[in-house]
Amino acid sequence: MKLVFSLALLFSTQLVLAAGFTLKTTSFDPKKPLPNKQVFNGFGCTGENISPALEWSGAPKGTKSFAITVYDPDAPTGSGWWHWTVVNIPASVTKIEEGASNNQKLPEGAVEGRTDYGKPGFGGACPPPGDKPHRYIFTVYALKTDKLDVNAESSGALVGFNLNANSLGKATFTVKYGR
Repeated sequence: MKLVFSLALLFSTQLVLAAGFTLKTTSFDPKKPLPNKQVFNGFGCTGENISPALEWSGAPKGTKSFAITVYDPDAPTGSGWWHWTVVNIPASVTKIEEGASNNQKLPEGAVEGRTDYGKPGFGGACPPPGDKPHRYIFTVYALKTDKLDVNAESSGALVGFNLNANSLGKATFTVKYGR
């Protein structure tokens, strides 16, 4: 009986810790469509392609680094679309300023992977015209390792595999955009 109670207490404590991990942005209101600042400039879109400001808090105990992803599961590819992957963000960092990707202002040691646009760095929203609004899932991962063995040529799928293998928790929000 003590073991069952102890396990129940352990699991409920972990859920509380995970529930306290939050992600927010000051670049836009996630309840409204993405602004032109976070829309791609190319592929028929004429946005500013600026990476948003992101801030997180309440990371799980034992976090050694963070990673950020932006993913569109609604892209008509059969596998979604990776708009941004950033790994190896030091555990002491809890925010990324707006435009950090485009202006090379990411924390020292951070690595941006290759997006589905074919190059590393932030690639804004650009769904096909007339398609239903797509969901853009912004996620910060708390990782149990200080460094993932990926580089600027690593695909979103490879980064995602490494994230899931090393994740202690994640915080996320979703915003929509259509044209």
